[in-house]
Amino acid sequence: MRKQEKVAFVMEKLEELYPKVPIPLDHTDAYTLLIAVLLSAQTTDKKVNEVTPGLFRKAQTPQEMVKLSIDEIRDIIRQIGLAPTKSKAIHGLSQLLIDLHDGEVPNNFEELEELPGVGHKTASVVMSQAFDVPAFPVDTHIHRLLYRWGLTNGKNVVQTEKDAKRLFPIESWNKLHLQIIFFGREYCKARPHERTDCPICSVVGRKTKFR
Repeated sequence: MRKQEKVAFVMEKLEELYPKVPIPLDHTDAYTLLIAVLLSAQTTDKKVNEVTPGLFRKAQTPQEMVKLSIDEIRDIIRQIGLAPTKSKAIHGLSQLLIDLHDGEVPNNFEELEELPGVGHKTASVVMSQAFDVPAFPVDTHIHRLLYRWGLTNGKNVVQTEKDAKRLFPIESWNKLHLQIIFFGREYCKARPHERTDCPICSVVGRKTKFR
């Protein structure tokens, strides 16, 4: 099967399975989404959604967040991986939003990625989910699945993102990256994984040992 045939099959199957996809991280606006995505690094969305209600009860805006100390933030998010580093980033980016952006989350990649704790993947999620700007955030699920489907060489997430953007139509990116995440969690987990039992891998998957 040629790559474009694989792409068409993947998009059709994902649309069949997930015609509607909710945003996995609970939030109310661009700022709370930014904080939730920052917290989600090396942590499950489920765990983030357990922790953020307590944090957002204390602070839902940058102005409220900087009134908390870094230690107070860390205590609230202590169940999250890398809590000490993330608490400093949350406090720091909140102060920068006040100082440089009138307390608003910027709607461009350059300014987002200048904020503490905000890398390209986090910025991509915020741009796509908060501002509806086409982006293709690549997490571990997407990186793994696009490799399994023979749509990227799988060397690194940077290359996977480039390949995804080249292969899939831009108007599909914001929904498609969520569909792939949900599919990876439900059908195409890291290990164990039996290719013949997977609705997509059984058709387009590499005939090699999956990683």
